[in-house]
Amino acid sequence: MKIAPNSHSRTRKRLMAAAASVAIAGAIGFGAVATGTAPVLAEAVRVEAPQVPSFADVVERVSPAVVSVRVKAKIESTADDGSDLPDAFGNLPDDPQLRRFFREFRGFGDQDGRDGMRRFGHRDRQPRPVAQGSGFFISEDGYLVTNNHVVGEGSSFTVVMHDGKELDAKLVGTDPRTDLAVLKVEGDGKFTYVDFADDSKVRVGDWVVAVGNPFGLGGTVTAGIVSARGRDIGAGPYDDFIQIDASVNRGNSGGPTFNLNGQVVGINTAIFSPSGGSVGIAFDIPASTAKQVVQDLMKDGTVQRGWLGVEIQPVTSEIAESLGLKSDKGALVSSAQDDGPGKRAGISVGDVITQVDGKDVASPKELARLIGAYPPGKPVDVTLWRDGKSETVKVDLGTLPSTDKQASADQQPSAPPKADTLADLGLTVTRSDDGKGLVVTDVDPDSDAADRGIQPGDVITSVNSTEVNGTDDVARAMADAVKSGRKAVLMQITRDDSNRFVALPVAKG
Repeated sequence: MKIAPNSHSRTRKRLMAAAASVAIAGAIGFGAVATGTAPVLAEAVRVEAPQVPSFADVVERVSPAVVSVRVKAKIESTADDGSDLPDAFGNLPDDPQLRRFFREFRGFGDQDGRDGMRRFGHRDRQPRPVAQGSGFFISEDGYLVTNNHVVGEGSSFTVVMHDGKELDAKLVGTDPRTDLAVLKVEGDGKFTYVDFADDSKVRVGDWVVAVGNPFGLGGTVTAGIVSARGRDIGAGPYDDFIQIDASVNRGNSGGPTFNLNGQVVGINTAIFSPSGGSVGIAFDIPASTAKQVVQDLMKDGTVQRGWLGVEIQPVTSEIAESLGLKSDKGALVSSAQDDGPGKRAGISVGDVITQVDGKDVASPKELARLIGAYPPGKPVDVTLWRDGKSETVKVDLGTLPSTDKQASADQQPSAPPKADTLADLGLTVTRSDDGKGLVVTDVDPDSDAADRGIQPGDVITSVNSTEVNGTDDVARAMADAVKSGRKAVLMQITRDDSNRFVALPVAKG
């Protein structure tokens, strides 16, 4: 078979092109091998993101001022018979070896914070309960701040410095109402210390850094933001906590929370935790509160506060309506102590305190903080809402007692011969034995009175600041309220020697 000349030529050209392609590929491969790199076709991914600020500079400067506080409590000697076992082991069988096992090897949940870290075989033959918390220096001569609940039951105190050095300290003073305490390190020397910030400038969302001694681990740093201001957690009359989400755990108590300038904005004092550990909800005593208390403790070892001598309750919208107030601000006086400065100045039950020295009173807590900030003996102008108008009285404040005085009186109530019904209010009442007020004998469970907590045995002593001795007095007070265009009447209720006010709606028509 013959091959056409032009076909032979085409075949030769294809072979030459293939050979050239192989040569070029070989050259590229040789180059890659010789240089040790593969050909780069694109750059690696890189994202230009905003840089989060580092806390390292702040921590480096403030850490030497933060300490661990070790507290030894007073104990009483007990026989080594297993009687010191926790309640959880109280129902163990009466087996000496079994009880000895639990006594020697219980090592979980110790007060010193080292949960589960006790070595096997270790036994405290003379137990010395130890609690640990945190603190920080606020002067170069060794004064430091911590929580009252850390040191309150202590008999001796040891401060563990940032470098591990241990120093003895003495208790200067405590203030249980704000949960603050001051210690003084014994000995000479100058200490790195920090200062309080102006917490009025702290905003929700600001960065904060907490430094402390969680679980006895020593200097530990956590960071977060300010979550809220003005929290009331029911700890006391001066609740005004800063809430943060930095991790705070057992052992952080008394430790500082810093802003990014290295100033203390708050002192760790409590956490909300269903589990016992941090869930990102911690509460700090504000620097503004701590600063004044600490100064008083350093000076006198105690804190003296002004005292008004009245019991107060919140003003609800219903109470405000019944009194003709435009808003539910202020503190309603439910009782005035006979020997108190408030009563001597003319403050009466049923008054609403709206201002102190021109400062608005938003709530009973606010009033307590305002009065407590004044020294005893200080004269203050107290603005009251009374009988539908505002007036001012001058009060020379007394000294807040260390314990609240409790009035007591023996009462032997007897069954009245006849009961009357206040149908519009859902109450059945009878005159009291002394003729002052009406005793509630029954409450309609579906009534507004029941919803507001009125119970059988309560005594109605006044309605809209008018004393009542019979149902006719109540009816007249309700009619007057309707004529005045008010939607509720304000009842003064006495229960267990304590007074409170309840606003009940009235029917029109």
